[in-house]
Amino acid sequence: MEDEQSRQSRQPGQRLQKVLAQAGVASRRQVEKLILDGRVTVNGLTVTVLGTKVCSDDQIWVDGNSVQMFEGLCHYLLNKPVGVISSARDPQGRTTVVDLMKDIPARVYPVGRLDYETSGLLIMTNDGELSHRLMHPSFGVDKTYRVWVKGPVEIEALEQLRRGVVLEDGKTAPARVVLRSGLAKGNLSKEKGKGLEVIEITIHEGKNRQVRRMFGAVGYPVLQLERIAYGPLTLDERIPAGKYRSLTREEVKRLRLLVGLN
Repeated sequence: MEDEQSRQSRQPGQRLQKVLAQAGVASRRQVEKLILDGRVTVNGLTVTVLGTKVCSDDQIWVDGNSVQMFEGLCHYLLNKPVGVISSARDPQGRTTVVDLMKDIPARVYPVGRLDYETSGLLIMTNDGELSHRLMHPSFGVDKTYRVWVKGPVEIEALEQLRRGVVLEDGKTAPARVVLRSGLAKGNLSKEKGKGLEVIEITIHEGKNRQVRRMFGAVGYPVLQLERIAYGPLTLDERIPAGKYRSLTREEVKRLRLLVGLN
């Protein structure tokens, strides 16, 4: 008589650990441990066999919580490093954010862009509708950046950023601006790092190189720029530059609710 693992491996559908990882429950390795620990049920039955196949109409629960399956959709948080292009390909042959994620099973794309010299939080997904809404200005999704400039920064410059700055393509919307004293001075050279100020700014628009242009307009060229938040997501500093993690099921749900998707 064939064993349970052999029988399951011949069933149609996708492997349970892949489905759970794509749904944002946890990383593939963490999901495998959840299954082996008996914390996952399918249609009311506890599953402890890796490789178990499930279909889209199966009811999957983890620790008593229903898993909302987004069939074939993947959502990741990437810590983009400086010197990487935020696109699927680059005619000049430079490294792209897609190149950093070649080891995942699906083809994912960046939600918006961070320029070549900007680092930080970038959402990577193949969820086209979610991506479109997160980028569309009508939804006004907040994005927060940490900015390094040569100080001291005048109060009037901060107030001007808060009120909105006139750029060549129009005036920016009011921004939230906070001066962060005592933060690390980034990875700038010793010479450039002298007398720096660190400012956090939150905007909801998506003009090209907007933050850099705003600070330049008030007389403080940006020396270093990092995105630290996008909507409800914050940069996980445990993820080194160039690495990524799957979004959790709850994070995906919060993003979708933010832009009116169930």
